[in-house]
Amino acid sequence: MKNYRYNKGSAAARDLLHQNGFESLLDFPLELFASGLGATVIEKPLLNSDGRIIFGKKHTIIEINQNIEFEQKKRFTLAHEIGHFILHKGIDIHNDNEATTSWFNNKEKQAKSGRIEYEANQFASELLMPSTLFFEKQKGKKFSPQLLRDLATFFKTSITSIAFKYFELGDHPICLFHSHNKTVSYWKWPKGYPHFIIDRTKLEPPEDSVAMEFFEKGKIYAKHQSKQQIWKSTWFDLKNSEDDNDFKFFEYCIISTTYNSVLSIVWEE
Repeated sequence: MKNYRYNKGSAAARDLLHQNGFESLLDFPLELFASGLGATVIEKPLLNSDGRIIFGKKHTIIEINQNIEFEQKKRFTLAHEIGHFILHKGIDIHNDNEATTSWFNNKEKQAKSGRIEYEANQFASELLMPSTLFFEKQKGKKFSPQLLRDLATFFKTSITSIAFKYFELGDHPICLFHSHNKTVSYWKWPKGYPHFIIDRTKLEPPEDSVAMEFFEKGKIYAKHQSKQQIWKSTWFDLKNSEDDNDFKFFEYCIISTTYNSVLSIVWEE
C-alpha cells in the first residue's frame, strides 16, 4: 500500500475500530456504533446544518438533518460527527454544513476552524473506508468514473469522499479541482505529477472544461458519458514543445446542484 501519511483523524478512527474489534463497519449500523460509544443519534429537520453535536455533562446528542437527500451523505455526516465526539470533546454545540464537511477549505478557513474539520473528515474517511481495505478493493483496476461509483456502492459512502480517498491511495494519479458558484476554490495534484497546473484559484473554470459546461449551460452528463475527453491545456500548462494532440486527458465532474458546486476529477490515460 502507498505510504499513508499519519494524521490525527485517521489514526483515531483506526484505533477505534481496532479497540472495538471491527475491521470495517460495512455490515454494522453506524447509529448503533455511535450509541455504543455513548452518543445518541437523532434525525430531525435542521436549518442551515447537515449535522451537529451537543456535548452535555452526562450525555452527548448527535443530530443529523433528516432532509439530507442521499443516505451516503447522511452516513458520512454521522461519521464526521462521531469524529468530533472522539477528538473534540468540550466544544459544546458544534454545527456542520456543506462547508465544514467539504474536503475543500481555503487557507483563511483552515486558520480559523479548518483543523478540527479536517481531522473530523479524515476520521470519517477512515471509519467508513479503512485504508487497507480500500487499497485492496481498487488495486489493479483501471481508473474510471464507474470504478469510483462501484467503490462508493461498496463502502456505502458519497462518491466525493471516494474520490478523495482514491486521490490518496489509488493506483492511478488523478487531479482534483473544486469549483463553487462558477469560481475555482481549490485544487489538488499528486506529489511528483509531471504536468503543471495553472492556478485558477478564485478565477472561473476553463472555458472548455466540463465544469464550465455545467455552470454556463447546466449540462450534466449521463453516467455512460461522464468520462469526457479534454485537452491537456484545459487545466494544465502546455509547453511550447508540446502538442495537445499528443495527450489523452479526461474530466469527470461530480456535481451538486443544491450547492452549485463541481468537483472535477482529471486524469491522463
